[in-house]
Amino acid sequence: MNPLTTSAFDLPDRLSPKADPALIARDERQFAAIAESLELTIAELSDRLDAELKAPGGTGQQAMDRDIEVHRLNGRLRTLRRFGLDLCLGHMVRADDPDPVYVGRLGLTDNEGRRLLVDWRSPAAEPFFAATHADPMGLASRRRYRWTGGRISDYWDEVFTADGLEGHAALDDQSAFIASLGTNRSERMRDVLATIQADQDAVIRAGSRGALVVDGGPGTGKTVVALHRTAHLLYSDPRLGHRRGGVLFVGPHRPYLAYVSDVLPSLGEEGVQTCVLRDLVAEGAGAGVETDPEVARLKSSADMVRAIERAVRFYEEPPAEGITVTVDWSHIRLTADDWAEAFEAPEPGTPHNEARDQVWEKLVAILRDKYDGDVSPDLFRRALRQDEELNAALGRAWPLLEAADLVGDLWSVPAYLRMCAPWLRPEEVRKLQRADPQAWTVSDLPLLDAARQRLGDPEASRHRRRREAAVAAEREYRAQVTENLLRTDDDWQGMLMTMLTGQDLQNSLVDEDALPRTEPDLLVGPFAHIVVDEAQELTDAEWQMLLLRCPSRSFTIVGDRAQARHGFAESWQERLERIGFDRINLASLSINYRTPEEIMAEAEPVIRAALPDANVPTSIRSNGLPVVHGSVSDLSSVLDTWLVAHADGIACVIGDPTFRETSRVRSLTPELAKGLEFDLVVLIDPEGFGEGVEGAVDRYVAMTRATQQLVILTSS
Repeated sequence: MNPLTTSAFDLPDRLSPKADPALIARDERQFAAIAESLELTIAELSDRLDAELKAPGGTGQQAMDRDIEVHRLNGRLRTLRRFGLDLCLGHMVRADDPDPVYVGRLGLTDNEGRRLLVDWRSPAAEPFFAATHADPMGLASRRRYRWTGGRISDYWDEVFTADGLEGHAALDDQSAFIASLGTNRSERMRDVLATIQADQDAVIRAGSRGALVVDGGPGTGKTVVALHRTAHLLYSDPRLGHRRGGVLFVGPHRPYLAYVSDVLPSLGEEGVQTCVLRDLVAEGAGAGVETDPEVARLKSSADMVRAIERAVRFYEEPPAEGITVTVDWSHIRLTADDWAEAFEAPEPGTPHNEARDQVWEKLVAILRDKYDGDVSPDLFRRALRQDEELNAALGRAWPLLEAADLVGDLWSVPAYLRMCAPWLRPEEVRKLQRADPQAWTVSDLPLLDAARQRLGDPEASRHRRRREAAVAAEREYRAQVTENLLRTDDDWQGMLMTMLTGQDLQNSLVDEDALPRTEPDLLVGPFAHIVVDEAQELTDAEWQMLLLRCPSRSFTIVGDRAQARHGFAESWQERLERIGFDRINLASLSINYRTPEEIMAEAEPVIRAALPDANVPTSIRSNGLPVVHGSVSDLSSVLDTWLVAHADGIACVIGDPTFRETSRVRSLTPELAKGLEFDLVVLIDPEGFGEGVEGAVDRYVAMTRATQQLVILTSS
């Protein structure tokens, strides 16, 4: 990148008054300094990255630290190269200081240490987003830029004091934010960082302790808040950094994740794990929908998740009778009390399959204490490994278990289910039985997840034994090489050979990278913080999946009770306390920035008919376009007319599974449209979406996806 040689401003002719040098000359000088600093910073970061990549990788913590630094440098370089000058969001002028403070996606200084950009997440940048005319937070004025193709195509000034004018502000009849609402949508969420509003910014900057519930209706910016809060927390809270567990972001469905996929990287955060609930369990990819609502209800309770503990404990009962073990012609009695003592050996919280190794080690210790022979410890242990009766007894009493088998047994062995879930009525036990116990549904996933977390990897002990055997074999080989070298030792080599026989060096000679290992599951956790969008849809059982992954209970919970397809009769406080949260704060968003009031006027009665107390937000804009009603036969002409009239933007047909998508027209169900937004939305027979609360919610959600135009077509 070369220092700025042309103007950063590319204002259209209709905005020529804004090009007055008195209004933009100070910005031009700042952008020239930013361009120069960017060039130097990118060169410096590139050199540092090259040096890190060429340096020895090291092992253990050293290798991890190097990988983290490489990741950090790569991320910052990508952000700087991606945005260039448009890293700058705008500037603010304090009432007590005439020099503007420029706010950016990242902080930036010149080579003399002068601050050119303040990171948007820093406390110093807060007034840029949070100042209002009621509380200007010490500001005289604020300017926000709109960037197009790397140059400024428009900007908006707000003045908070009479002195803020001074010939340096270009005042508009609309704010930057309101202007941005009317712009066309695309398949990816728009960049809205520069226009975050004060009510949203307050939630973004709230602390991370406990659970913060962000409750808001359609168009209030809940998703914007969730994403930007994620980036802010990683920047501002050292307890949540990647080394401490990082942040998990959970979305409602796959189209939503695709829609928001670019937001966090654009904010410089590329290490956040994102997923839908299905991704947390291996069986999730192929799981179907539970066809029987009563079965789904029974499986969705937290009590059913807790039944997994009883199911596992059934396989952790010590043998009631002793056995005799033979080692080198010596007979050693292992009593029932000895079994009981060994079964108490696992440390609390150790997964079942991994705890079996601790039981085994305790058995070895008990038998060794009773043994009075002279067999070496290694041979003694090997003899026990080869004792078929001992291994069979342990295998029966504490078997290695697979989560799928454990949960499948609940749906195929009625007596086992009655034992694990004694509160179920006989008819409920019968209803939960099925011909194929492993024909997984979405309702099974929390139980599979709980079982896998409680059991651990059944291959873990096998991996550990293979690894220990590989280490032992490697050490034996190194020892043999050392012994051979010692036989040819010259005087001047004596000290070196003596060092080679030392145990510490023998250990260091083992090639850790060559040993067998398993790849980590990045979604297992634990995470330092979890963000959940459209959280009103989660069942009690699904909440347990997330609580298992965040022991600190540090959550951002984003949702709208009025958009819960299966109803949400409780308050957020009641629901979250019941499922295990103990520290809950509530923030409410009540301004609808997205949906024109013409559309909300028709959508509000739809949801209030089913949920009179629904939190319906107030729209702040009108575009003069009424909701259009027509016949399904008009669909093609509606879309063709709109596409001809709008060269950009994206439309969506909701409710017609036969409609074939095009590059600019999506086809979705009401459920999969949740969390998304489109310029034009066409509903097909919305009364056919369903009855009761579920049907009303689906119609309300579908209607409020539109940012400009809503068309409702019916067959009758």
